[in-house]
Amino acid sequence: MSEENKTKKIRKILGIKGMNDILPDESPVWELLENTVESVLKSYGYQRIRTPIVEETSLFARGLGAVTDIVEKEMYSFEDSLNGDQLTLRPECTAGVVRAVLEHNLTYNGPKRLWYTGPMFRHERPQRGRYRQFHQIGAEAVGYPGPDIDAELILLCRRLWDDLGLDNIRLELNSIGNAEERNRHRADLIAYFEQYKDLLDQDAQRRLYSNPLRILDTKNPHMQDMVNAAPKLLDYLSQESLEHFEGVQKILRRNNVPYTVNPRLVRGMDYYNRTVFEWISEELGAQGTVCGGGRYDPLFEMFGGKYTPSCGFAMGVERLIELLKAKGDIDSSKRADVFIAHQGQDALLEATVLAESLRNTGLDVILYCSAANSGGSFKAQMKRADESGAAFAILVGEDEIRNGQASVKALRSETAGNNQTSVPFEKVADYLVDQIVGECGCGVSHSSHDHCIH
Repeated sequence: MSEENKTKKIRKILGIKGMNDILPDESPVWELLENTVESVLKSYGYQRIRTPIVEETSLFARGLGAVTDIVEKEMYSFEDSLNGDQLTLRPECTAGVVRAVLEHNLTYNGPKRLWYTGPMFRHERPQRGRYRQFHQIGAEAVGYPGPDIDAELILLCRRLWDDLGLDNIRLELNSIGNAEERNRHRADLIAYFEQYKDLLDQDAQRRLYSNPLRILDTKNPHMQDMVNAAPKLLDYLSQESLEHFEGVQKILRRNNVPYTVNPRLVRGMDYYNRTVFEWISEELGAQGTVCGGGRYDPLFEMFGGKYTPSCGFAMGVERLIELLKAKGDIDSSKRADVFIAHQGQDALLEATVLAESLRNTGLDVILYCSAANSGGSFKAQMKRADESGAAFAILVGEDEIRNGQASVKALRSETAGNNQTSVPFEKVADYLVDQIVGECGCGVSHSSHDHCIH
């Protein structure tokens, strides 16, 4: 190899813009959110469904609408070089869930409550809480025609905010009726906006004849007065649509859910009808929507299936993470219950057996393993133990092996009453379980070694 090649610098490969790593220090807040979401959804009877990240491009073009921003300029689409298929990284998950329900005939035995979580992909300008690979959690109630399921999904969201301790998330609600009602409104809306063409920005002019309803959702401050005076879709709704909307509101009022009816609220996908809603936080700036949803009764027929009334929502995980981080009360320090330090070959063998016996009781254990550029002295290992956030450290050295007893040291102020003690190896598990379970102060006599959940 030439000297030139030896000294040639190898280019460092970096992550793709807008597709971010979630590092270990960030994991506790993600796990808190994910675990809370799963618990709440299960309490309402929702079952998890997992769909592929890649689907046929036509699935999204048909479901989302060819003139939506997502299909026009945000989808990551490509041709499979092995067979020529046109594929797309999913920009949202509802279309994939509906495809799966149809393909596997999941509603054969009746309606289904489903939920999902995972990464989605859209090519847009990365900004706070909004990335090109982002994560969503969503629920889909498939086969339910009444306003009760619309209200249930909203109540579910409220319970989630309460369980997460998130305040100041407000609810906006609207009804966009059915296709016939929107078409009548659309004709009048186009006629109205044509009178103000000189006030329409570039996006509004592009949407004027293809998707004028989206103009109502503009954030352009120069268009607000003109848009506020535009014909309101609520005035075009039939008695049936109005009764459905009132049914949703009755349940929300009865359950003391504050909300605002926003006649300008629409959804970005073509498949929505009747109830639409958004949960909004003022703490996230202009992009304050943390959760959006509504009914999508026409979607199953658009995919070639039978009419299947359905409702759902999707929430942006990164935006919720921002809100949870702002609270500042999530403990990310604790990674284990016990840290085991050791010195000597015999001590290492005993330490591995001890670590496994502790894990058998349900405790989380970090066993010291030698690391590059890191000393293996007890002093260095105890520094690692302190950094781990563990409540207890166990030291195993020549003296401990000779005496048949481990040295157990309390590391935290709440466990440091008897700072260090010697415990026979065969009794260490019981001793630590008693110490750690006893910390919860719940007053319950625990009959197993499982972590206390009180």
